[in-house]
Amino acid sequence: MEIKIGIAKTNKYAVSFCGDSAEVAERPQGGITVILADGQGSGKAAKNTSSLVVNKAAALIADGARDGAVARAVHDYLYAVKDGKVSSTLTLISADLDTNTIVISRNSNCPVIIKDEYCINIYDEDVSSIGVHKRMKPVMYQFPLEVGMILVSYSDGIQSAGRKKGKSINFEKVLEIIEDNNAEDVSFIADSILEYALEIDEYRPGDDMTVVVMGICDTDYTHKIRRMNVSFPC
Repeated sequence: MEIKIGIAKTNKYAVSFCGDSAEVAERPQGGITVILADGQGSGKAAKNTSSLVVNKAAALIADGARDGAVARAVHDYLYAVKDGKVSSTLTLISADLDTNTIVISRNSNCPVIIKDEYCINIYDEDVSSIGVHKRMKPVMYQFPLEVGMILVSYSDGIQSAGRKKGKSINFEKVLEIIEDNNAEDVSFIADSILEYALEIDEYRPGDDMTVVVMGICDTDYTHKIRRMNVSFPC
């Protein structure tokens, strides 16, 4: 078995800093977590907020904290540092090899989409962002880890694409991209969803955009070699 992760992101048009942050953290008991945060606003201030959130979450995961506890602790930290005046979304998607499960923690207005052998499920219950309300809890989901699963989430720049131009993204098109691809195609799925949102926004994105995709692949390696590829345009 192999876990693949694809991430694609871009800045709001004419803004130098992307207010979204995405990070990958290795779990000490086995597995990996992808972290997505969208800081309030845009530009450098939003980037500082989202970076603070993902870095704190990654450190807690590396220390062995459970995902729900991570979300609560990061909320408390952001609330204390920013005096409850700055919010951020936070989504954690984990392949936990210790329990052989997928664990998801959501504090976001954007869904997590899961494709398995049988169907596509959308998890989009209402939930508060972190950092503002004194008491906050994430929405948690846990499923058996199965080969062939695809998990997708994104920031609200994808969800709101085209609104400033009188258009709207067709969610069925997003589902079609996921449906038509396999767990090995995580980078292609992330790139395709981002490209579709950019097209709707006439390639002048009205907000920061990030797509994260995790795929559980069926492989049989003699040598378990871990690889990471990064493309960072400057």
